[in-house]
Amino acid sequence: MTVQISGSIAFDTIMVFEGRFKDHILPEQTHMLNVAFLAPQMRQEYGGCAANIAYTLRGLGQECGLLGAIGRDGGDYLERLSRLGIDTSRVLSAEDCYSAQAFITTDLDDNQITAFHPGAMNRAGEVGLGDAQASLGIVSPNGREAMVRHAREFSERGIRFIFDPGQAMPIFGREDLEGFVSQATWVAVNDYEGHMLAEKLNTSIAQLARRLSGGLILTRGAEGVEIMQSGEAAIAVQGIDVQQLFGLPAADPTGCGDAFRGGLLYGLARGASLLDSARLGNLMGAIKVIHRGGQNHTVRPPEVARFLQNLYPDTAARLAGHLHA
Repeated sequence: MTVQISGSIAFDTIMVFEGRFKDHILPEQTHMLNVAFLAPQMRQEYGGCAANIAYTLRGLGQECGLLGAIGRDGGDYLERLSRLGIDTSRVLSAEDCYSAQAFITTDLDDNQITAFHPGAMNRAGEVGLGDAQASLGIVSPNGREAMVRHAREFSERGIRFIFDPGQAMPIFGREDLEGFVSQATWVAVNDYEGHMLAEKLNTSIAQLARRLSGGLILTRGAEGVEIMQSGEAAIAVQGIDVQQLFGLPAADPTGCGDAFRGGLLYGLARGASLLDSARLGNLMGAIKVIHRGGQNHTVRPPEVARFLQNLYPDTAARLAGHLHA
């Protein structure tokens, strides 16, 4: 069976300003802000939540498909995804607009100024699940109508799915978010998003977790992950010291959350517990963070299995029959 991934397919253009924003922005003049930053370093990366998730998930050996849209500049990207073995038959190609694009400028303190153009992503709601086979799904940041439609279709067909609102959360009001939570099996959010979601729903994170049949996954970056399931105490999965594990420093956090979700989905698709799935996700996020960009890390299942054995021997034993070449 296939995991269906609803979400953005985008390009990330990343520029590096070799200074500090704070040295060039005058607080008393922000009412008439007009600044320019010389960025001699620039690179363009393949990105987008859905494509990043699919990249890691397919690398682990899981069949998966995308529910999204790409613009007239996305032909080569779509071909690349297909070559990786990702099903793109339900990706809309819109010739009248550009693909979604993020323009990110980073300074020497790792502060970022980002401009995001949604482009074709706003048309992703024209694509439905149709007769696609699916054992599991995820609704990650996408066009508004796409997220609503795909959550509804997953729910109507009895397909368990993760609701991952991410940066799309501000476009939804309380009624919409109540609908997503009532349909989803799991909710995956970072610490900030979790508190924002709970506030919008006028509840607490713990109470929100109790409303979900599968549970809530709260990511905390380098500090690790917390999982909460109804009727059970919260369980912390500690962050991974990548320097100690791989002998390499962290290089770029872009796409780490998506790599985590790829590992999480892989475990859940195989009936693994939420704890074991989150541990695998934690490892995939660590593998990604030592590489720049969201899709430049190499996923080798036997190597993943060895690292998993070092970190979580009991989880490795339970997933031993799944992680293979």
